Parts: sequence; C-alpha cells; structure tokens
Amino acid sequence: MSRPRIATVWLDGCSGCHMSFLDLDERLLDLAARADLVYSPIVDAKEYPEGVDVCLVEGAVSTTDDLHKIRLVRERTATLVSFGDCAVTANVPSMRNPIGPRPLLERAYVENVDLHPGIPTEVVPALLAQSAPVHRIVPVDVFLPGCPPSADVIFETLLRLLGADAPPERPLRFG
Repeated sequence: MSRPRIATVWLDGCSGCHMSFLDLDERLLDLAARADLVYSPIVDAKEYPEGVDVCLVEGAVSTTDDLHKIRLVRERTATLVSFGDCAVTANVPSMRNPIGPRPLLERAYVENVDLHPGIPTEVVPALLAQSAPVHRIVPVDVFLPGCPPSADVIFETLLRLLGADAPPERPLRFG
C-alpha cells in the first residue's frame, strides 16, 4: 500500500503560513511517518507531481504564474486546502485591487526608483487585474483560515485529512 502524498504551495502571500507549518517542530516527524511530502517550497521538488492526496495552498492568486500553478495543483490534487487568510479571502494581496495593476507597478518600479526605472517585462510574472482567493479560481475542499493558522490547527487538520485521529485532548477546528 502506498503512503499518502502531501504538498504545500506558496502563491501571493508572506510565507507566514509555511512558517506556522514549520512550527509543527517535532510533529513534522509524526507527519513524515504517515505521509510523503512530495512538493513544497521547503523541499527540492521543481515540478508539481501527479497524484497528490492533500495540498495546503498559501496565498492569493495574483499573477499569471499563480493562475497557471493553482490550475495545475487542482488538477493533480485530491484534497485542496486553502491555507491561511490570503488563500481563503485574498486578504493583504487584495489590498491592491482598488488601485489596479498598472498604477501599482508604476509606483513600485518607476516613481520610487533611482536607478533604472521601468516596469519589468521579464522574470517578474504579470499581475492579474485582481488578486483573488483560491476558491474563486478553482474548487477548494477545505478552508483553513488564520493569519497564519496555528501549528496545532494545521497538525490536527492534516491528521484528519490523512485518515488519522486527531489528538484526543483537542477537537478538530478549522481556524
């Protein structure tokens, strides 16, 4: 029997949710005993694999690269978890929505620059017209709010999604 495969993905966010994931500390060893981490910013996988059982997605969908990645992740993942407030509501990344991409880019790359002002056309992915929560782009199975969600909530959620019982001293809470 094959082991469950888990992944984490980072879109437009601050990485705080991944830091909270790392705050699992020794419980990461318990997860490693139950499942294989096959893709994440904290592992050396370059391409999102097929057949992922559970994926935690941090961040809003704000760029063309985010859009491509979240569609691929959804296609290859059985259970997709919106991981943190940016993924659930678009939170801080959506603060740019009333401004629009062009004025934002001009302010950041032209007005506030002393050397070589100009909006990048290479390396930096194109901004979408609006930053959006993950569920506006693809179907989401579980919402895990918090900025960031606590390590305890992340651990309990993953245990449940992997088919294990949550620690008996705490009920499962999604946020």
